[in-house]
Amino acid sequence: MKAIVYEKYGPPEVLQLIEVEKPTPKENETLVKVHATSLNDADLDFLRGKMQLSRKPRYKILGSDIAGRIEAVGRNVKQFQPGDDIIVDLSRYGFGAFAEYVCVPEKALLLKSARMTFEEAATLPQAAILALQGLRDKKQIQPREKVLINGAGGGVGTFAVQIAKFFGAEVTGVDSTEKLDMVRSIGADYVIDYTQEDFTKSEQHYDLILDVVVSHSISDFKRVLNPNGILRMVGGSMARVFKAALLGPLISRSKKMSIVVWKPNKKEDMVFLTELIETGKVVPVIDRQYPLSEVAEAFRYLEEGHHKGKIVITVGT
Repeated sequence: MKAIVYEKYGPPEVLQLIEVEKPTPKENETLVKVHATSLNDADLDFLRGKMQLSRKPRYKILGSDIAGRIEAVGRNVKQFQPGDDIIVDLSRYGFGAFAEYVCVPEKALLLKSARMTFEEAATLPQAAILALQGLRDKKQIQPREKVLINGAGGGVGTFAVQIAKFFGAEVTGVDSTEKLDMVRSIGADYVIDYTQEDFTKSEQHYDLILDVVVSHSISDFKRVLNPNGILRMVGGSMARVFKAALLGPLISRSKKMSIVVWKPNKKEDMVFLTELIETGKVVPVIDRQYPLSEVAEAFRYLEEGHHKGKIVITVGT
């Protein structure tokens, strides 16, 4: 089978499309033919070797989000069968999405809705789950609460804007100039161009800030949170995230600050998101699609930071 493989950390140029052995499922695994996958910022961190402890990549094939079809099952698999269309996040199962086939433990699989294309479904496993859990898991958003999404135009951000609007929040989206029209189009009540204005220095205060890029200090965020406000961080450089984890509890009082440690492949969350998409309340935003052979180019586009929503890789039909 064809797969995108890398032997050393570095820029997208280290990625190679080569033939590798097609995997065989173990007793509790399924063999999935990948139809579509998508890129996440974490993929770029792994490619560049950020915060990695080993000198060489532990996993040779990157990629975590998969929408595909089961081709074969191990003898102990009970709930799925060949022909089932599935969604899965492989981030805790060795990755491997940038390939024609991958083996996936049965316990990680979720059925794909027939109303979604493979490309749409491939945007969900990490970005949509992160957005939902970041907005809802600590405290249910109440109607008319003021929510700010920092990084509203990216993969997680575009889902977060729409989910927050579903819960009845007043949503402010922060991103670059070229993304603001799109952020408005998916429901944001207000937009802020971070190249022209620093929202942490405004007079406006928020009940919840979902920070997808971790571009400000904890003290900056604290200044624009309401007394019982919540800050949740789901992205940015690992150095900033760890600093936030250490300093957040020390400088906050009534304001609650935390990192979103997402629970991948959570069935209830995927069912909830699927219902939102099927009813048109949330629409996956796909910026560009690339074939498997152009994954390196897709990474270059991701690294530029201009993408609106998700970048999808189409693998097979």
